[in-house]
Amino acid sequence: MSSASGQAQAFFLVGPTAAGKTNVAQRLAESMGADILSADSMLVYRGMNIGTAKPSPAERSRVRYWGLDLVDPSESFSVARFIQEARRCFESAHERSVPVIIAGGTGLYIKALLNGLDELPDPSPAVRARWQAVLECDGLEGLRTALAARNPAWLEGLADPSNSRRLIRALELIESGFLAPPHSWGNRLRESVVTGIEVPREVLVKRIEFRVHEMYEAGLLDETQALVTRYGKLSGTAAGAIGYAEAMSRLQGTLSQAAAIHLTIQRTRQLAKRQMTWFRHQINVSWIPMAGTDFTSVARRVTADWQQHGPQSVIY
Repeated sequence: MSSASGQAQAFFLVGPTAAGKTNVAQRLAESMGADILSADSMLVYRGMNIGTAKPSPAERSRVRYWGLDLVDPSESFSVARFIQEARRCFESAHERSVPVIIAGGTGLYIKALLNGLDELPDPSPAVRARWQAVLECDGLEGLRTALAARNPAWLEGLADPSNSRRLIRALELIESGFLAPPHSWGNRLRESVVTGIEVPREVLVKRIEFRVHEMYEAGLLDETQALVTRYGKLSGTAAGAIGYAEAMSRLQGTLSQAAAIHLTIQRTRQLAKRQMTWFRHQINVSWIPMAGTDFTSVARRVTADWQQHGPQSVIY
């Protein structure tokens, strides 16, 4: 496998948690003969199946999934490792001449695929302190003047020239030898058109409530106990995962089951709200409304949307 970055094309399906992305993506992948790359930061953990609504073994037997079960819950995981998995996915799909569907709601993963992930040098404390002093003394105009003197094209291309952090980082990178902004600073988040599933708020709330109750009935507490027994201390991300954190509190006796369920629903609703806010403000989404459970109809409309906008370029 090549370690160099590359480019490919893929069909995106995004949206908040519990919107029905997995169901729709599964149907489309089966009909298209496509692979699915999961863009969900919780599905990477082995053994965390019920609480993450991971695709079932039956579904995974019919579609080749990527981005699932990559690390133990005791390990940390980064967006850089996600891009490594994406590279494996795209290279395998290319060899087999099959399309790829990217389905998920983790904005950081979506952003990395659309804009790319640069290996940037760590900032020098001394250099950063020097430019911070310029900011404190001469303000934003001092930073802009310095950047214009060193690389006027870089300053002209900045989408946020009033962002002091971005100005200082640009000056740091120039001193490190960069001649142009990293490609992850580009505007491809707005240039690309990705397809999303949008569910009315009241419908989404009911789906979330149903899903959480269903997870407890399916054995979320037993699954959580098994994870703790097998791995002991979980990583900070896994231990704090929605559903699992509350389940552990229930097992420890600090929350009643009713309270654990209520808190899980509350946190899931908050997550869905944050996801929608990110999608609406950060990327260009063509929304497909979905009020009921007619996944077949929604799949047809997603297909039509993909035909209109075409697959999107991704960088890995």
